[in-house]
Amino acid sequence: MIHVIAIITAKPGKRDEILKNFKANVPAVHAEKGCIEYGATVDTDGGPFAKFGPDTFVVIEKWDSMDDLKAHGASAHMKAYGEKNKDLVATRAVHVLQNA
Repeated sequence: MIHVIAIITAKPGKRDEILKNFKANVPAVHAEKGCIEYGATVDTDGGPFAKFGPDTFVVIEKWDSMDDLKAHGASAHMKAYGEKNKDLVATRAVHVLQNA
C-alpha cells in the first residue's frame, strides 16, 4: 500500500477557496482505480499540539499501488484541479511512503 501526505499551504486567506475546489474533485478521485482513501484535514482546535496554521491543510491518501498513484497524478481531473488552484497555492510538499 502507498501512503501520501500532501501538505498544502495556501496564499493568505485562500485556503477555503482551495478546499472548495478540493471537495468538488473528491468524487472523481474516489472513483479512480486503486484509491483507498483521499481526504483533506485541518488543525483541530485546542490542545497543546503542533499546528500547521490557518492557511494550511493536509491531504491524506492511500493507494493500492504506485502505478495507481501515478495514474492519479496524470488524470485529467487532477490536471484541471492543479490549474484551477495554481495561483492560490503558496507551497506544496508531497510525501510518498510505504509500509515499513
